[in-house]
Amino acid sequence: MERISNKKVSDSVVEQIEKMIESGTFAIGDKLPSVRELCDLFGVGRSAVRDALTTLKGKGTVDVRRGEGTFICGFDSASLFKSQVMLPSLKDINELFQVRKMLETGIAEVAALNRSDEVVSELEEILSLQTEAGWGSDYNFHMAIAKAAGNDILIQLIEFISAAMKKVMSEFYKKIEEDPETVAEIEHQHQRILQAIKAREPQTARREMMDHLSFVEELLRGSILESA
Repeated sequence: MERISNKKVSDSVVEQIEKMIESGTFAIGDKLPSVRELCDLFGVGRSAVRDALTTLKGKGTVDVRRGEGTFICGFDSASLFKSQVMLPSLKDINELFQVRKMLETGIAEVAALNRSDEVVSELEEILSLQTEAGWGSDYNFHMAIAKAAGNDILIQLIEFISAAMKKVMSEFYKKIEEDPETVAEIEHQHQRILQAIKAREPQTARREMMDHLSFVEELLRGSILESA
């Protein structure tokens, strides 16, 4: 257990409780310790704990029941359409990647049919900055492909999923930066997707996107299991 000592105390409490949920210390349906017990546990004041619980409630992570206490909620797919979503388990991440594969392979196929020279130039520029921007560049690359497909609903869906995965993917990209071979492989995968779109080869674009997402999913799953 980590004692809290930084300036944004309530945010630190939120992060600590989220980590405990992710690690299985608290399971879905469990009742959290009382406010007083959480204060003692983290070495913080009551206001910090109350603020943290309010934040967690807003995320849909906990349910505060008057007279009963605070309980851990299950993952709610509707929360994908809210900001600052926490992914409480590996299962949820796997399911989000399943959705990504369904959506983004089709998006890549349509983008290859609909792409313009401007889209190709944008994708090339994004990839030229990839080694410097990490997750931000990856997000921009996938969003540019979604925009090239020309479907506003698909764009919104990808934005929702990206918002849900932002934290875990940001941390993942920071970690893989330590492995030049992995970084290079992801760059090559992005280049292959781009070349298929540029050549107007929809089936190749679909296949390359599926291979890329499967590769990243496997790496991410291994990374999470290692740190568990």
